[in-house]
Amino acid sequence: MATSLRKELTYDASPDAVAAMLGDVAFREEVLARQHVLRGSASVEGDTVVVEQVQSAASLPSFARKFVGDEIVIVQTERWGTTTAADLHLAIPGKPGDITGGVTLSPAGAGTVEVVDLTVKVSIPLVGGKIEKLVADMIEKALAKEHQVGQEWLAR
Repeated sequence: MATSLRKELTYDASPDAVAAMLGDVAFREEVLARQHVLRGSASVEGDTVVVEQVQSAASLPSFARKFVGDEIVIVQTERWGTTTAADLHLAIPGKPGDITGGVTLSPAGAGTVEVVDLTVKVSIPLVGGKIEKLVADMIEKALAKEHQVGQEWLAR
């Protein structure tokens, strides 16, 4: 069993401008700050973007905290094969799960649509599906904050 997540984010800028923003360490660091992570860092090396973050698990239900502990470490790796498409992998080191998918940037009128398409898989008997949904909700909230910061970033 797996949980799918598809999110479309629109920007009033060209795909090239959105790609440049997504490849900018300063943008990624601003997103981390606005997401109120406990700790985080971003790096860009060639066509690879890596964002590491540590979030508090305090708001998670007790059954989920039992598996993740007090903090959740998330390592996001994007490998941009072109300026408009990337393979996306989110790992929670030491935990039984996998989040994979992709990101595409497409022109939409005078702007851009960023599509994030992910599959969340948690391999824990009985509660895996519940945890997948929690993880998908966390990712969706993180993408919403990234989109908000991105709109402000591009408007500057």
